[in-house]
Amino acid sequence: MTALSASLPTAQDVIATYDRVAADWARSRNRSLFERRWIDRWLTLAPRSRPLRVLDLGCGSGQPIATYLAERGAEVTGVDASHAMCALFGQAMPEARCIEAAMQDLRLPETFEAILAWNSFFHLSAEDQRATMATFAHHAVPGAALMFTSGPTAGTAFGTVGGAPIFHESLDPDEYRALLAEAGFAVVDFRPEDPECNGHSVWLARAIA
Repeated sequence: MTALSASLPTAQDVIATYDRVAADWARSRNRSLFERRWIDRWLTLAPRSRPLRVLDLGCGSGQPIATYLAERGAEVTGVDASHAMCALFGQAMPEARCIEAAMQDLRLPETFEAILAWNSFFHLSAEDQRATMATFAHHAVPGAALMFTSGPTAGTAFGTVGGAPIFHESLDPDEYRALLAEAGFAVVDFRPEDPECNGHSVWLARAIA
């Protein structure tokens, strides 16, 4: 991470960046599934359904998370605003849908037992993150499991993806809790910078039935 600077990218640059570096990102993406403990917990929290319907917001290439979900018997619908990422997702998971759309604007005529926004939600601006709470609520069945990653505290930060600088932003954890409650979700757990998940800050919530 680097200090805030006028020369650094904004939330408006994220999709163009991923379109440009998609192939490099996919090659370098950690596929050890270090996220497995959280993913399995999230799946266990979801209502029982066969198949389990999963909405993967910011699905990227589909590897390794979406492919793992499919191997577990889930029916995955991927969503990504990057055309290049949707193309990679289609190559990895030809039997699944990938919808090219911004998650904050998404309104599908269907609902899901499990909703995920892993390493994607925090690329949105604070304003768009607030708007995305309505996306979560719109697509959740009663009792649906929701999981997303954020930063540990409020603020803007910058990393790299495929060698290119990339924008991240987070709200204060208390605001996330308030927004989730307003959208009809109860927080099950929040683990800032979980050392057992490569330092990811993870939110797990459930739609109030």
